[in-house]
Order: sequence, then structure tokens, then C-alpha cells
Amino acid sequence: MTRLVVVYDAGAAQPLEIHTGLAPLGRVTYALPHSDHNDRMRPLLAEFGEVVPLDEDPAERIRRLRPDAVLTFSERQLRLTSDLAAALGLPGHSPDTARALTDKYLQRERLRAAGVDRLRCARLSGPGDWPAAVAAVGLPAVLKPVRGEGSRDTHRILDAAAGGRLVDELHRRGAADLVLERYLAGRDTGPYGDYVSVESVVTHGRVGHVAVTGKYPLLEPFRERGQFWPAHLDHDESAAVADLAGRAVAALGVRTGVAHTEIKLTPDGPHVIEVNGRLGGQLHDLGLRAGGPDLVTLAGRAALGEALDIGPFRPDGVFFQHNNPAPVLACRLVAVRGVPQVRGMAGIDGYRRFVQPGAELPGGVMTRPLDVLTGRTADHGSMLELVAEARRALEFEFAMGGDTVRIRSDRLDD
Repeated sequence: MTRLVVVYDAGAAQPLEIHTGLAPLGRVTYALPHSDHNDRMRPLLAEFGEVVPLDEDPAERIRRLRPDAVLTFSERQLRLTSDLAAALGLPGHSPDTARALTDKYLQRERLRAAGVDRLRCARLSGPGDWPAAVAAVGLPAVLKPVRGEGSRDTHRILDAAAGGRLVDELHRRGAADLVLERYLAGRDTGPYGDYVSVESVVTHGRVGHVAVTGKYPLLEPFRERGQFWPAHLDHDESAAVADLAGRAVAALGVRTGVAHTEIKLTPDGPHVIEVNGRLGGQLHDLGLRAGGPDLVTLAGRAALGEALDIGPFRPDGVFFQHNNPAPVLACRLVAVRGVPQVRGMAGIDGYRRFVQPGAELPGGVMTRPLDVLTGRTADHGSMLELVAEARRALEFEFAMGGDTVRIRSDRLDD
């Protein structure tokens, strides 16, 4: 029987999503590198399939399973998964490609060398590298870890002195290497985000784009608020961003696997923000609700070495996921009010909390959604109206700095 090994960790797909997407393809085994998350999730994963720990010799442990595919849905396990696939002679990102997908500076260098995107950037291994980096890149700029996800420790830099102090602070907190990139200023996109993502599946070097995903406007500095299918772009701009994503994926050497490419919409055309070598967050759910292909299944079929003919999916209507952001100040969630009213609204098909009352929230600038609101409307304008109505009905109560604060959800953006 066909066996697929999933190198599991916190990531873009939940255990049930992985199980339902891959079970039709064969027997699924979950390989667990050591992490606190995996320690918590192991009993649940054991309900869906065999669970094996990855010890001091992961390749030998997986080789004994005789798998037909090795894949992951976790950013932090991309490199290990590529090493395992290479050691076993299975399809997947090569170790060199996995490095380019997970090292933001190396990725920029590869894109520049291929003529795909020439955004200026510099690597900082310590505070002493700041003067040369800011001189080479210029301001405004974006400072972020060379490796990371979810906008963790990502900052927009407008002042050289303030940027230098931030670099000092991040290194004092134990940050590894950082990358400074020239800031990409978006064009006016009205009520929509000035960036999109392209969801791609690559088999035997052939890139197929499933969809261009629209986004809601970012909150400062780079906190995301959700997404929708289809994007709000016209045909020509959709084709342009898909073409750019395809060239970026090829430049990084992706020949088998999935890619989630974020693209900025600027006055002089689209530019690559970054390429991720795995499924985008929450996109499995969005795709299924829109009546599209199961993206987890496609990832599994690609990892098995199938040659897939992937074309753009066009949903009937607009399908959305909107997230309310956690406060940037540390606090505790006390209560959420208005949920029954929101769930009863026409066009809303779901509301799910990611954070439960009583949970402590650490604050900070990382994207940290409190919840997800899902629904379907006839067009983009109706989507915006419905999301606004639902947010006016939701209220959050936080314990913050010794006080209790009640905030309507649309005020969380302030």
C-alpha cells in the first residue's frame, strides 16, 4: 500500500485537514521532530495514523518505513523534509532549494541573479553590520529575521538611528541573522490589500497556478487580516502576478511541491515579497469552501511524483476568511460577545475562535489572529459590507494593564 510520511509541526494545515486530504492517497505516517507543539499534538495525531519520533538519525528512521512520499506543511520543517526526501531519492524540494525558500536573504539573491526581482537587500549578522546595510539598501526599508514566519519581528524602518537601536535590541534578545530590504510601497488599491498571493503546484518542473488570492489591507507594521477568492484584480493584472510567481518559483529551483508566493502591487507593477515552499495558512479551508481542489491532496500527489495538469480555479461568487487581530499590547482575553448574532447573518457560514477566553496574549507585531470569520457573497462589494456588519456586532473584552477594556472588533484595527 502507498505510504506517505508527513513531517509534522505547527504549520499551514491542521491534523484533520492533513488526514482527510491524504488518506485517499494511501497510508499516512506522522514523523515528529521534537517540539513542544508536537508533544501536545501527538495523542491527536495518533488517532489519524502511525506516529514515529525523529531521533538522532531521522533519515534511517524514515527509510525503514519505505515511504513513497515525504512532505510537510510546516515552514520550520522544510529543510529537514528536503533532506529526508533527498536521502531517500523521493520527489520534493532539493536541499539547496529548501535553503533558498527559508533564507530570505539567499532568496533575494537568487531572484536578483535570475532577473526576476532586483529589490535591494543586505544581511546583518550583528549590530556592527547596520551602517553598511542601511547605506546599501536605503530608507524606507523592512527589517526582519533571515528565517521566520507570521511577520515575527518584522519592522518598517523610516529612520537610520531608530533602525540601529532596533537591531541592537533584537540581537540582545537573541535574534539570529537579520535581513534589511528596501520597502515596497504599494499602489492605491482602495478597500483591498495592496498585495496578493499566488497558490501554485509544481510537478516535474511544470508550474500550475491554482488561484490568485486577494487580501485585506495590512495593519501596521505588516499584520495580516485575511484573504478571499477570487482576488479583486482584473484579468491582465492577475495574469501578470501569476507569471511573476511562476518565474520566481522557477528561479529558486522548485521542481516538485507547492508554493505560496506573496506579491506586492506597486505603481510600477508587481514585485515579489517572498516565496514560501509550502501551503499558505488557512488556504486549504478556503479552497474547499469555494468548491475548489483539495490543496492538501494536491500536495500529496505532487510528493508522490504524479504529473499534474493544474489550471486556475474560478469560484462561483466570492469566498472569504477575515481575521480579527490580537492587540499589540500584552493582555488576557476575557470574553467575546455577539457571536450568535454574527453566525445568524445571511452570507456568514462560520465563525471560529482561535483564542479562548482566559488565554494570555503576548502582544507584539507578529500576525496573531483571534478568530476567523468565513462566508460567501455574490461580489467583492457585498463581501466588504458583510464583513463590516459582522465586525460591528462582535465585541472583545480584554484585561490589559490592570484595567478591563471592551473593544468592538472593527476598533481593533486602530
